[in-house]
Amino acid sequence: MPITSAQVRLQKVIARSGLASRRAAETLIQEGRVTVNGKTVTVLGTCIDPNRDHVKVNGRHLKTQPPDIFLMLHKPGGYVSTMNDPLDRPTIADLLETGSIRTFPVGRLDSDSEGLLLLTNNGDIAQACLHPRNHVNKTYLVKIKGSLDNEDMTKLKNGLLLEDGPTAPAHVRRIRQTEANSWIEMTISEGRNHQVKRMLDCVGHPVIKLKRVKFGPLALGDLPIGASRYLSDEEANALRTLLHRHPSSRSRNQIGPRPSKRNPHRPRKQRT
Repeated sequence: MPITSAQVRLQKVIARSGLASRRAAETLIQEGRVTVNGKTVTVLGTCIDPNRDHVKVNGRHLKTQPPDIFLMLHKPGGYVSTMNDPLDRPTIADLLETGSIRTFPVGRLDSDSEGLLLLTNNGDIAQACLHPRNHVNKTYLVKIKGSLDNEDMTKLKNGLLLEDGPTAPAHVRRIRQTEANSWIEMTISEGRNHQVKRMLDCVGHPVIKLKRVKFGPLALGDLPIGASRYLSDEEANALRTLLHRHPSSRSRNQIGPRPSKRNPHRPRKQRT
């Protein structure tokens, strides 16, 4: 029987769902753990129509994994970095076209801050972007009161002791200066709340305006304020490489239960 355009190899359908890799899907089929329309299928290369045929793996219906979505938003000041707000303040959702696939922001920018904000529906990549072990750099253009002298620059570059502990060193360079204030570029690799503002407060230069221009491999470029765009394939793949640097990430393609954290030598607590 010829294969119609609607038919796809079964192992490819399973892999597309995110349940397992192509090779792992082939193993599932060979082990008799996959059924199509109620009949067990063990022959590799079997083709199905994913829009009409019902597939189960280990007795459970196969759920189609939505495609990865990556959006870059140039957040304006005055918007909170959430999709809804109980205080009814303007949110970034007001700036985006509502689609059928839900996305969420990766990290946050303060309400009065602006600049690059990444949104995605891929939780693993979001976690990898935010995990401290990955040291994902964030670069900001910052307007501050006064001007940084060499001693202030050295303190920032060496790291400061804040109320929640010492910071990692920051990269700082001067951009321009006036009599009352100045602009600097500051890059940090951590993601603490209000970190840039707190570090600059610590050296006596309160922040007047803050704009994030880079996030890891992404650059805001000339994206207009309030506008958004999908990432290019190259940008999306650059984010995916973070998963390989994040040993605690659990891949979507991993199957089976999570490893137990219980000490196997510790006796189980008896229920009463």
